[in-house]
Amino acid sequence: MQSFETRSPAVRSFAMFVRALLLSLVLTGTAMAAETVNINTADAATLDRVLVNIGPAKAEAIVAYRKTNGPFRSADQLAQVPGIGLKTVEKNKDRIAIGGGAPATAAAAKPAPAASAANASKPAATRH
Repeated sequence: MQSFETRSPAVRSFAMFVRALLLSLVLTGTAMAAETVNINTADAATLDRVLVNIGPAKAEAIVAYRKTNGPFRSADQLAQVPGIGLKTVEKNKDRIAIGGGAPATAAAAKPAPAASAANASKPAATRH
């Protein structure tokens, strides 16, 4: 088998093109996966662009639902919008932000309640 340097210029050019194409596809996929959208503030065009299986009509339905019913409290509430099912919501969980911009999976998590100072200073009860 010939080494890369001894191949014809056309083969080397094609090989470099294929490598560049693969690299650009990998980088594009990484950039797209990281994009999130706040469903309480985004316009229909942004929802259409960022969310999977959401076209212009469904994006408009999300905005209309939000105007009528107020802000979404969770990503799962999107399933109440006509034309959007739970499968679509699940596909978009990592792209949806609620409130402060955190992904919906993190926004839905509730922090553990902190122990109050009064309870922390009391010794644990012992059984007799």
